[in-house]
Amino acid sequence: MRTKYLIIGNSAGGIGAAEAIREADEENILTIISDESYPVYSRPLISKYLTKECTLDKMLYRPADFYAQNNIVFLPDRRVTHLEPSHRTAQFEDGEHIIWEKLLLAVGGTPIVPKIGGRERKGVFTFTTLNDAKAVDKFLENGVKKAVVIGGGLIGISATEALVKRGIEVKIIEMKERVLNTIIDEQASLMAEEALKQAEVKIITGHTVAEISGSDALESVILDNEEEIPCDLVVIAIGVSPRTELALDAGIKINRGIVVDCHMATSHPDIYSCGDAAEAYDFVYEENRLTPIWPNAYVGGRVAGYNMAGIDKEYPGGTAMNSLNYFGIDIASAGITTLPNSNNYEVISKQDGSIYQKVVLKDDFIVGMIFVGNIEKSGIVFGLMRDKVNVGSFKQSLLADDFGLAFLPRKLWQERLETPPELAYSNRRHWSN
Repeated sequence: MRTKYLIIGNSAGGIGAAEAIREADEENILTIISDESYPVYSRPLISKYLTKECTLDKMLYRPADFYAQNNIVFLPDRRVTHLEPSHRTAQFEDGEHIIWEKLLLAVGGTPIVPKIGGRERKGVFTFTTLNDAKAVDKFLENGVKKAVVIGGGLIGISATEALVKRGIEVKIIEMKERVLNTIIDEQASLMAEEALKQAEVKIITGHTVAEISGSDALESVILDNEEEIPCDLVVIAIGVSPRTELALDAGIKINRGIVVDCHMATSHPDIYSCGDAAEAYDFVYEENRLTPIWPNAYVGGRVAGYNMAGIDKEYPGGTAMNSLNYFGIDIASAGITTLPNSNNYEVISKQDGSIYQKVVLKDDFIVGMIFVGNIEKSGIVFGLMRDKVNVGSFKQSLLADDFGLAFLPRKLWQERLETPPELAYSNRRHWSN
């Protein structure tokens, strides 16, 4: 089997690359390999699948006929286990191999599962794929009443809301001192925790699960302080780590993730990477970092795809950004949200009841933001941060109730009004996580 372009991974990054390749090259063979059996779907919606609010059809990121319409060879349910860059081959589990000319590793991340005793027991799940959601859904048929979610980050909160909607009593165990600690500050975490408590979710912070116990069936978790918490189901939602095995196997440069340059190229000629597995440029920190979020994966994939097809494009940089709504509370955050130990930052913030807003500045440039409760202005503030606009002349107005284009210098608001509608739509679509 031969292909001009080989994409390993069928999520946002892989699809972005495929679309870019097809814009530049409609003829040469393009192959996408997925270790799942589904067409590309929106992974952030798996909690909606568990709550029965979404079917697979509603979760699809592109129409089911996307592959046929774009002349893409789609190989679902196949796993690549070995790369041989010198021969430009990728080998499958069954020993079959495929020869490629240009390769993209859009392999994503894998759930972090700590070495907890009893983690192999029936009733213990991760929560990052549609198959995970399906497995939890099926297990709930056993009359589950109590669940423990290990991890109070985005995945943990998402799983918690889905379980609560299914009528399950949930306790969250978070190792750090507050939930969502990697994406929002202490004040915003307090507000998120209050929303969780209103939904009768119990939160235990500052502890870890030492053991998952039971005989034939799962019965409880035991914390590091020996407290025992009865439960019928456990979701491990500590986070994900980049899948670097194939790159490591191929001798490609690895740091925390697969290291890429501004063209999304790895250290090996004709091999590219993007998405959760790649360390790409972060425009806030001005260095390569892991930013495992859907919008960055898609944009990085498009840049990789263009370059694979011979069109020179550079990745503009991304940063950590999240827009979410769980338990009735809207939160948008991006960039630096918790200040490092430095006097070089300025914070503008305000709180009014259930609304909290904060902008972090460095030398009059926005480097971080948090909006809780009312996130209407978060898009324009993020745009100013992304475009590296000096906001010194109007920074005190950033959190004004009526803040909008009129507050910007004339040249800036004219540029934003002239943004093509399709680009504005694309920005909104990919802002949602």
